[in-house]
This record gives sequence, C-alpha cells and structure tokens, in this order.
Amino acid sequence: MESWDVIVVGAGMAGLLSAYYLQEAGKKVLVLEADKVASGQTGRTTAKITSQHGLKYSKLIKAVGARKAKLYAQANEAAIREYEKLIRKNGIECQFERVPACLYSMRKEEELRKEAEAATKLGIDAFFTKHTELPFAVAGAVCFPNQAQFEPLAFVEAIAAKLTIKEETRVLTIKGNRVITRDGEFTASDIVAATHYPLLNVPGFYFLRQHQERSYVLALSGCEKLSEMYYGIDKDGLSFRQMGDNLLLGGSGHRTGQSGKEAFERLKGAAKTYFPDCQIVNQWAAQDCMPHDGIPFIGKYSIFTPNLYVATGFQKWGMTSSMVAALVLRDEICGNENDYRKLFSPQRMNIGASFKNLILDVGISVKGLARGWTHTKKRRCPHMGCELVWNPDEKSWDCPCHGSRFDESGALLDNPAKRDKY
Repeated sequence: MESWDVIVVGAGMAGLLSAYYLQEAGKKVLVLEADKVASGQTGRTTAKITSQHGLKYSKLIKAVGARKAKLYAQANEAAIREYEKLIRKNGIECQFERVPACLYSMRKEEELRKEAEAATKLGIDAFFTKHTELPFAVAGAVCFPNQAQFEPLAFVEAIAAKLTIKEETRVLTIKGNRVITRDGEFTASDIVAATHYPLLNVPGFYFLRQHQERSYVLALSGCEKLSEMYYGIDKDGLSFRQMGDNLLLGGSGHRTGQSGKEAFERLKGAAKTYFPDCQIVNQWAAQDCMPHDGIPFIGKYSIFTPNLYVATGFQKWGMTSSMVAALVLRDEICGNENDYRKLFSPQRMNIGASFKNLILDVGISVKGLARGWTHTKKRRCPHMGCELVWNPDEKSWDCPCHGSRFDESGALLDNPAKRDKY
C-alpha cells in the first residue's frame, strides 16, 4: 500500500493547483484522477479569471455583511495576481492576458449601478458605463478593469508535468486516511477531495447545500474580435469571451435535470443575429455547483473528518475559485494562517443567505426522489435513487436532484454518482 503526505482526488484545475502548492511547500503529493487530466469541467471552461462573479457584491453585502464581502473580493483579486505570478515564474505559454470584465444588462440599469457602487465600496476598481463593444444596445454595464483570461489546457499541461498523477484511477470511497480505488488502496496523512462535486454524502451533507447547473457554449469564427469579456445578468443574458481567433458565446443555462431543450439552438440563433457572417467551429456544455449562500466550500470536509478537505461550490467561476482553493488548502494543511479560511469554511453558518435556496433545493430533491422510488421501472440515479430526466440537447439522462449525468448507454458522465449503471 503506497503512502503519501497528501492525496488529491481529482485532476481538474482545483486539484492540480492544490497539489502544486502543497508539493512546493514540501509535501509528498499524489493526484488520483478517474479519467484523464482536465477531462471534467476544466476542459469545458470559458477560462475567465475574474473577481467579477455576476451581481455578486451588492448581494453579498446584504446577505453576509460588508466585511465578508470584502474578503471575498480580496481573495479573488489575489487569485488573479497569483495566476500571473505562477505563469511568469514557470514561463508557461498559455495566452494569459489582463483584460476588462464587464457585466451588462439590456434592462437592469439600476441594479448595475448598485453593483458598481458595492464593488467600489469593497475596494475593487469598477465603474458603470453605457458604452460597450457588444453588437447591441445595453441599459448599462459594470466594468472591472485588469481582470484576466488564458488558455487553460496549455496551463494545465505545464502544471501537471510537475506532479505525480495516476489517471484512470477512480476513487470509490475514502475511509480515514485510506483512499480506496478500483485499482487498490492508497494512504495519506491528509486527503483533498477536488472532484467538482464531493465524494461522500455523509458526513458533510453537500447534497443538501448546493445544486448543479448546466450552461452552454459555442465557439465562433469570423466574428469581429472583442477586447473585453462580457457576462449578461438578464435571464436570457449571453456571455462573450475572445479566445484567439474564436469568440466564445455562452448562455441558455438551467438547473441540471430540468430540460435544456433547444439550448444550443437558442445560442445558434443569437450567433446568427449578432454575428451573421460567423461560423460555428465547436460547441459544448459545462456544469457548475451552486452553493446556497453564493460562497464556495473550501476547507475541512466536516468536523468528523480531521484529515479530509474539500473544494467545491465554485459556481460559474471555477478558474478563479480553483486558485483561491489551492492557496487556502495549502495553508490549512501546512498550518499557516490564511485571512480567507473562515469565509470559505464548509462549517460556516450563513443561515440568512442560505435558507430560501435550501428550501427550494430540498423541495426539488424530495420530488425527484419520490418519483424515483415510487416509479421503479423508471431510470434512477445510483447516487440516491432520484428519477433521471432526458436531456434532448446533449442526449443524456440527467439527475434533477444532485446533478449526476449518464449517456444513452448508462455510462457515467458527471458526478456525484460513482458508477455507470442507472
């Protein structure tokens, strides 16, 4: 049985960065990956590195107070700087560049003005404007200068080359300091679960604390290039990000398991409307964990698992949150002080900010579980038995309770389920 200082489960961006910084701190680190490096959500990202996370700061101030909101802003700004530092230190060619990130709306001018005011109050360089590069008029936009974007797979390749990684090694469970896989057991003093959605239902109960959402992306060629990143806050809002010669157009998001019928068709319609000469060169979908209080879970998995850590709930901002997670976890495992540890702690209690979303999620889960257990001939998710729903856009069976997904033959596509058959 192989023994390590730290085992990181998951070779996406959060897992790789955590392993990198822990190894740099002198730890003997092993990364276990069920498939290939960056085969999960990291390979589907739009690769924005930004502290601008939608209408974030006006909501956070109201929900958890200005002090915690400021810490959230500072943690994400620090993550951008750390990416730049790491890329320069290692000479990584990954098209990293500083660019503005703008929220926009075609209807909600006042909400954007409040967001600009909130961000400025918290120390972020932000301003309101009505002028954008977008091919349509907007009611307004909030711009954060000096954010960043990059090519994530080139970055991942460079970081992964420095680490010890076992691919195609699916972790089945974790017991104490033992990580049990299909190919044997490994032991470590500390274990990090960086699997997008947490491995263990109990303890932790993350299935009660977040849900998952799908979002869709087209890569377009033949469009006029944009020099800024854009994210629409309206219900039908679109996301734009230049990636080399291609423009990434995103949107049509929905909760996993709630049919995204015609999601790609809606994006294709928008592409032809706003960029009539464009060509679609690729399309894909991504999945995001959405915590009830809008803050990722980074730290001890539970009070009952002292050597087990977790990084999840990144919402739609996985690149920045992955760096935040890596730095927080490094400091916690190495016994260093970290100003952001309590903010992201999975043991926090932001009841006021969480309660409404908790009740909504529990209601949806109870309904799905009831249908799964009472309609025994229906397809059921092996995670907890929820009835699966057909996703016609992606030709998959999706779980509306907790977000597991399976292809037409029953092969597992997305966790938290750990086995193929539904």
